[in-house]
Amino acid sequence: MLAAPVPQRAKLRDLFADRTIMRAGELRAAGIGPQTFARAVENGEIERVSRGVYQRSEADIEEHHILAEAAARVPKGVIALTSALAFHGLTDQIPRKIWMAIGPSDWSPVQSYPPLRIVRFTDRYLRHGIEHHAIAGVDVPIYSIPKTLADAFRNPKLVDRSVAVEGLRTALEQSKATPGAIAEGARAGGVWKTMRPYLEALTSNG
Repeated sequence: MLAAPVPQRAKLRDLFADRTIMRAGELRAAGIGPQTFARAVENGEIERVSRGVYQRSEADIEEHHILAEAAARVPKGVIALTSALAFHGLTDQIPRKIWMAIGPSDWSPVQSYPPLRIVRFTDRYLRHGIEHHAIAGVDVPIYSIPKTLADAFRNPKLVDRSVAVEGLRTALEQSKATPGAIAEGARAGGVWKTMRPYLEALTSNG
């Protein structure tokens, strides 16, 4: 005898039991029709946090939850620059918008929530140094510390030089990245000549 099909509402509950945030496209791919998650929103089972992004109601909010929401909105984006510095604990600045890097021709979302600051990186810089962190059940791509520092120094119009230097200092003092890894990231990021004097000055006393 064939097993009875699982109702869409039950599927929806099972999906959100494992993940806090999901995209509408992921729900449709799992066999959940738009009317089903629309009714779930009306009943308060899930919340629509932004266009095409849904969250389990009364979910425990993780520290970096908003990064997961941003990653859900921009599937090809990578958390970058000041937002990546903040995630890694390299700056006290709390950016008002989530900085995300996308490719030169990638789709840029309509502004809603969470507020985003989109920057476009060439292919040379876009896919290098990406780490993947699980936040609220979402795979969130975030640039590594060496890559983030290189990007900060390479983009002084986007990240103030004092913020970049403080991030470098903090990474070294707290042993979050080795001088060798930072130097390698600087070379890969095309900014070694700029970063080298700062790195040498901050490591000159051992």
